Amino acid sequence: MSPGGGEGDVVIRPMRVTDVERAVEIAASLTHAPHWPPEAYETALDPTASPRRVALVAERLLTVEPGATAPQVCRLVGFAVASLIPPQAEIETISVVVEEQRRGTGGQLLRALQGELRTVGVTEALLEARVSNQPALRLYAALGFRQTGGRPRYYADPQEDAVLMALQVL
Repeated sequence: MSPGGGEGDVVIRPMRVTDVERAVEIAASLTHAPHWPPEAYETALDPTASPRRVALVAERLLTVEPGATAPQVCRLVGFAVASLIPPQAEIETISVVVEEQRRGTGGQLLRALQGELRTVGVTEALLEARVSNQPALRLYAALGFRQTGGRPRYYADPQEDAVLMALQVL
């Protein structure tokens, strides 16, 4: 950060095609995130794709000096994608850059996603997570997800079990 600048608020908004490159970068930087090709994100943004998806991003608004004429500076710091199969949705990925983790950004993304799911008639959100991803599992539990089961050796590279979780979307 430059002198006089600071960090501002996080804003959640729909993902755009111009966000895909940064989403790929974020996922590639994280051990537990799925490493999708750009085309997978582009499909998630296609309203005619089946299943339909909801994709959101989290942007950190960087503050500028008071009275500055420069435009607001934003940095994409996270994203979430869910596939819609009403009355259920599957949260396919949620990823937040390391420096934003444990600062509430993931929770903001999930709460915003829950709101979007509610508007399209989803009553239950499902997800799976690596058993070793304890920070994510704690976040999901804190947001009301309950463990519903597991899948042995679900993940590859490295091979690992998955924890299945569900949330009633109210």
